[in-house]
Amino acid sequence: SGTDRLAEVAQQLAWSDDDIVVNLQGDEPLMPPELLLQVATGLQENPAAGIATLCTRIAAVDDVFDPNIVKVVFDHAGFALYFSRSPIPYHRAAFARGQPRELPSDIDYWRHLGIYAYRVGVLRAYPQLPKSPLEGIEMLEQLRGLWNGIRIHVQQAVAVPPPGVDTADDLSKVNAWYAQRMKA
Repeated sequence: SGTDRLAEVAQQLAWSDDDIVVNLQGDEPLMPPELLLQVATGLQENPAAGIATLCTRIAAVDDVFDPNIVKVVFDHAGFALYFSRSPIPYHRAAFARGQPRELPSDIDYWRHLGIYAYRVGVLRAYPQLPKSPLEGIEMLEQLRGLWNGIRIHVQQAVAVPPPGVDTADDLSKVNAWYAQRMKA
């Protein structure tokens, strides 16, 4: 995983266990720079967390049901409870008959962004942690951390990033985004 490779770099460069490292996933080429600072600051301000990440509110019901969009649920203090490609939380009343036309108004849905901040001490230990069966099923490496008791702090992003690249359709959107800015 990307985290395993980053841990190898931290080891080779002999970074201090207290340092904070930001890992931006390669499928997020348009991530605004202010979000890099936000995720690092979020970890620095939450000493109980070993990892920090960001999310944005999901407004479209199709996005909640899209397995290429990772969802996150977190507790009242902003610590992750779970990440999934499935609709979480599953709203039994609203989803009982399948995908509704609109999102329920009594709960927020959150899209996880592919950006993480790690304490180097946690990062170094990460490759030796037992892999969670959930990590393999969902194909989400952050589930290894949760499975092994690492607390992940989640903040709502201060800016909404342009689309990431998870599918061919996403790549078309990113190419259009670049083309539009090249004209300006």
